[in-house]
Amino acid sequence: MNDCYLLFCSQARFSYVRMKYLFFSWLAVFVGSWIIYVQYSTYTELCRGKDCKKIIMYLGIWGNLPGVVKCQMEQALHLDFGTELEPRKEIVLFDKPTRGTTVQKFKEMVYSLFKAKLGDQGNLSELVNLILTVADGDKDGQVSLGEAKSAWALLQLNEFLLMVILQDKEHTPKLMGFCGDLYVMESVEYTSLYGISLPWVIELFIPSGFRRSMDQLFTPSWPRKAKIAIGLLEFVEDVFHGPYGNFLMCDISAKNLGYNDKYDLKMVDMRKIVPETNLKEIIKDRHCESDLDCVYGTDCRTSCDQSTMKCTSEVIQPNLAKACQLLKDYLLRGAPSEIREELEKQLYSCIALKVTANQMEMEHSLILNNLKTLLWKKISYTNDS
Repeated sequence: MNDCYLLFCSQARFSYVRMKYLFFSWLAVFVGSWIIYVQYSTYTELCRGKDCKKIIMYLGIWGNLPGVVKCQMEQALHLDFGTELEPRKEIVLFDKPTRGTTVQKFKEMVYSLFKAKLGDQGNLSELVNLILTVADGDKDGQVSLGEAKSAWALLQLNEFLLMVILQDKEHTPKLMGFCGDLYVMESVEYTSLYGISLPWVIELFIPSGFRRSMDQLFTPSWPRKAKIAIGLLEFVEDVFHGPYGNFLMCDISAKNLGYNDKYDLKMVDMRKIVPETNLKEIIKDRHCESDLDCVYGTDCRTSCDQSTMKCTSEVIQPNLAKACQLLKDYLLRGAPSEIREELEKQLYSCIALKVTANQMEMEHSLILNNLKTLLWKKISYTNDS
């Protein structure tokens, strides 16, 4: 009897402790949720405001469609010639436009921004109207203050601007939407031109030369590589003397290029594609000791004028030459024997292109078209392309 009584008491005590634990656990979750709600509710107009600086990129859903959510609030008032294209500041405030700003005044602000970035290229007024259409996120025919602030902040970013300008181009990821300092772009199935992803711990112990050789093993079949390469050549055409001037690709690397399940090239990261006019204004007259001081990103190089010790404004190598440099090993490995020699010859001619060469634009078009024709002829009738 006593044993039963003790058992009953211990069970009751255990139930009481468990209920007490569950109650305090629930209370902690409730209070924590409330704190998070209060913190983020102040950003309802601009999604997540300053807190977004903690996140660079992640996968998400926008309107039931998968997308890549990016958050990179960086201000590009001046450029630092280091590894970052658009220098990161501690925080970018959504301080423009201010309350009471008219739509006309906002259009003038955007026009001035475009003129500074793009110069007198194309119909800037038409581009401003396009931005107003994009900024109207809820499609109610009006641009609210929150939408205008969000659009203004994001227009400081070259990638966002380029996605708007090239929104109808095949190889530019579609801009699905934006809110505050977040913007969502089309998801791409394969997020690197070649290679295999390995844990960073393993990467530390792999020599760079061996890593490059290993990457080349993990590529699609040659006809599919040729189709992807044609896509890159077409994207180079898109940004070369387009309706709003020339854009310079200042970091052409495999990690910035991807492709979909049909092996159509898609740009994964366009942060380091900058308007030529904008870059020239910033790099010219920069103090230098050698040409190494006149590099922007990793691939945009000018020369150092030793008489003035200042950087010149002309970028030495065009986009096409840099693209061919990347594609050389990619295309030559496994290339059909009947076109390998001609392909190698054309790729080296492409790599040798210089911006300062006479009739560069004519050579540019000729080499690009010859390369595309050679590749298309070889893969047009294959099932693997």
